Amino acid sequence: MQSAGIKVLKNRLSEYVRAAASGETVLVTDRGRVVAELVPPRVRADAPPDVQRLGELARQGLLVPAKVSPRARLPRRKPLAKLADVLRELDDSRAER
Repeated sequence: MQSAGIKVLKNRLSEYVRAAASGETVLVTDRGRVVAELVPPRVRADAPPDVQRLGELARQGLLVPAKVSPRARLPRRKPLAKLADVLRELDDSRAER
């Protein structure tokens, strides 16, 4: 949770709005007293129940949304073993029974 004075908030508004959009709550202060909160947006009422629950958990600060776009491609991992080796080991272990 971040806090910012009104003057700082005005000068860096887009930064604080991005923080709120990513799931963080930003407290707005005036002379050291909290006067407002920037919070993540609520999930639409017609959204599926699981999406609503995840949105509520994010608003409560219990869940932080991923920073990677859902459309982003994940890097390919190198296989730990070749398929042929795994199948051969499986056949060998079955033969021992």
